Amino acid sequence: MAAKEKKGVRLDHISKIYNDPKTGKQFYAVNDVSLEIEPGSFVTLLGPSGCGKTTTLRMIAGFESPDEGEIYLGEEPINALTPNKRDTAMVFQSYALLPHYNIFDNVAYGLKLRKLDKATIQEKVTKILKLVGLEGMEERMTNQLSGGQQQRVALARALVLEPGVLLFDEPLSNLDAKLRVTMRTEIRRIQQEAGITAIYVTHDQSEAMALSDQIIIMEKGVVAQIGTPQEIYYHPASEFVADFIGEANFLRGKLSAKDGDKGMVCVEGVDVAVVGVADRNPGKDCTLVLRPESAVLADTGILPCKVVVSCFMGSYQNYHVMVGDTLVKITDFNPRNKKIYREGDTAWVDFEKENVHVL
Repeated sequence: MAAKEKKGVRLDHISKIYNDPKTGKQFYAVNDVSLEIEPGSFVTLLGPSGCGKTTTLRMIAGFESPDEGEIYLGEEPINALTPNKRDTAMVFQSYALLPHYNIFDNVAYGLKLRKLDKATIQEKVTKILKLVGLEGMEERMTNQLSGGQQQRVALARALVLEPGVLLFDEPLSNLDAKLRVTMRTEIRRIQQEAGITAIYVTHDQSEAMALSDQIIIMEKGVVAQIGTPQEIYYHPASEFVADFIGEANFLRGKLSAKDGDKGMVCVEGVDVAVVGVADRNPGKDCTLVLRPESAVLADTGILPCKVVVSCFMGSYQNYHVMVGDTLVKITDFNPRNKKIYREGDTAWVDFEKENVHVL
């Protein structure tokens, strides 16, 4: 499989317009989206329901047509091509397996449609079933399979066609939590072994983090941010992104002083040292993004606070504290040998200035 040329995907000012059945007005489900997806990379479209991620995926697959803009697969414009003429394959949420066929025939189905000879089909299907961990189960009927096994069959059926791009529409949402974690590791392994470009739609942030080279966060039909999981987590472009990926505390303040990239932000009457303010002017409002695991409770620190929730969660102690009128959540990992603060205690929130992101 690796011999095949990897293909990238480019979206050039793509829009999709729908009519709202309630109001009769037109609205943009996807609004002027431009993306460049590198060959061989794993990219996730992430966002809440109705953000346009599934519509974008369906336009790449050819199930929907863009009203504006052009989609390229490699260097080839593909807007005019029907789904079966595009070098893509889709793995659906519902698996869409053929119920009266065994595993082998389900996986071989697309190859038979392409009129390949029996020996070639046998070789390709056997190879793919080994890759997805279903070796020796060729004769099993799909209605005798668990959810995870059905998911593997759906994946094998898409992979066996050796598409330039593999598309996933929330493929793990029907599986239980533990199996989801196992399967996402498997999907990533299989994608890397096959060396294939993958575009994956989900609203599950941990799934996006675990799978992706790049995450594309969408909000109301537009791209809110594109970046690696680390970039998006530590340097979110907006409060929406910060809140959507992981948990975030938002501390409102004013930039009271700055010197180059360093500065002081006044939060609840306290000056807090920050970095990353080179392009900001003193006196302007700003918001500090502080991740719950980036802060600790201590007897001395930066912001005085009062503990309102103290809850032991096994691997961490979960605190909610009030800093003036602002609620701050703190996740203190491995609390076994640390001082535990109780509800009603006064304490200090402490953190390194490098762990705060200024919006």
